[in-house]
Amino acid sequence: MRCFSVGVKVVGVALATVWAATGFSAELPSSAPPATNETARPSRPPAPRRPSILLIVADDLGYGDLGCYGSTRIQTPNLDRLAAEGIRFTQFYAGSTVCAPARAALMLGKHTGHLNLRGNRRGATLQADELTLAEWLRAAGYHTGLIGKWGLAEEGLPGVPWKKGFNEFVGYLDNVHAHDYYTTYLWRYDPVTPYEGKVTLIENFAGAKRTYIPDLCTKAATNFIRIHKPDWYNQYRPFFLMLCYTTPHANNEEGRRTGNGMQVPTDAPYSDRPWPQPEKNKAAMITRMDADIGRIMELLKASGQEENTIVIFTSDNGPHREGGVDPAFLGSSGPLRGIKRDLYEGGIRVPMIVRWPARIRPGQVSDFVWAHWDLFPTLAEAAGTNAPAGLDGISVFPLWVGETQTNRHEYLYWEFHERGFQQALRWGDWKAVRPQWGSPLELYNLREDPGERRNVAEQHPDVVAKIEDLLARARVDAPDWPIRPPPQVQAPGGAATNRLPAAVSGDSPNPGTPASNQP
Repeated sequence: MRCFSVGVKVVGVALATVWAATGFSAELPSSAPPATNETARPSRPPAPRRPSILLIVADDLGYGDLGCYGSTRIQTPNLDRLAAEGIRFTQFYAGSTVCAPARAALMLGKHTGHLNLRGNRRGATLQADELTLAEWLRAAGYHTGLIGKWGLAEEGLPGVPWKKGFNEFVGYLDNVHAHDYYTTYLWRYDPVTPYEGKVTLIENFAGAKRTYIPDLCTKAATNFIRIHKPDWYNQYRPFFLMLCYTTPHANNEEGRRTGNGMQVPTDAPYSDRPWPQPEKNKAAMITRMDADIGRIMELLKASGQEENTIVIFTSDNGPHREGGVDPAFLGSSGPLRGIKRDLYEGGIRVPMIVRWPARIRPGQVSDFVWAHWDLFPTLAEAAGTNAPAGLDGISVFPLWVGETQTNRHEYLYWEFHERGFQQALRWGDWKAVRPQWGSPLELYNLREDPGERRNVAEQHPDVVAKIEDLLARARVDAPDWPIRPPPQVQAPGGAATNRLPAAVSGDSPNPGTPASNQP
């Protein structure tokens, strides 16, 4: 694999030359003929065939950042088309309000009250005995690949992707490294070559910006899809590809240096807009990702894989206020209150689009309530297996394919350990938020008040009592994530107080947090 070290021209040309031949390739490459007589080849694949799965996860993309979710400023024609050709869900939730626990919830099928990883923290990792979605699908016969941001372990820890079920990986291991859109290296794992370690991108050395990592991820994804197309040579083995773009997360470090942490090769098609430059860049990042997804969809169609590939698009949490952007400028939370690091709807309700022409009727919009941790059992059922016991998630597969969805959540639960300890729980149309440990619950009726503007806790003490009971049994203690009071801040006059400023506490209509060193 020394060819990786010569720079991006090799890595970027076709990760095709390198990854199609020696990396991001299956144990049974489709270009290799079988050791059998061609006359024995069946005229068509066995039926029913299990679907391939493409799971695309954006980073800090808000509920209102796509045209199909109401954006009037950001152009996303390909994702809008994806939604029109499948199901667009309007009440889907992230596993958390920041990256690592949201991704852990997705991979493990559990909510934050039962995770060992409940926040962004250097050195945090999935554990060796924690079963991931990738491990389950790989054991079921899927060829598994991860491209882009992992964020669930650093080098040398038990939660690196190749120890958690992925046959192949290229991307970032930790969240902070993933801030850099022009990094000088990525991590790579390929057991066929074999290769495990860093891939050097010398064309980004010395501050050069010649290879934009989301572009590279798209190229890697198209190569993976070409190489691992289910066919006669690989016995119609389906693939599971998790494509984790870092778009539109900010490069926080660049933002502190220059005031604009929204990195993108060009701000087109927004160059002539009278907007602040970071807002132009953010919109351009999202539109560029949309175009990349369009190219991937074209490949699926051209290669005959479109019909039986489940394509899923979502985000890991709500929009940020980092890198020089104001999430209100582009309407990134849509009609919802809150942003990243809030447990109000804007911090945790995210887009979810599912398309599968073979089984899913197009043109659907669903208000079914579900979350990241439901993807594990849902995709397990789509793959023809039963999900393991002990998950918090439920399978939404019946709803996808037009059958009666009898299984529903009693409640959804979140907790968040930055800025003290916060909780949220959804029970039916009721949503409760505890802004800090020891504070009274706020209560909102999401059917009547999806923007969470009117706290009706005093008018419904019976509902508050019920939710307090649910909160008491929704979680288990985790030694690494103890319940802490909020940090003390200096009040006017010099007195100490546990009350956070409105800008970060959630007291404002669109509460958030200033840019920080957090992932």
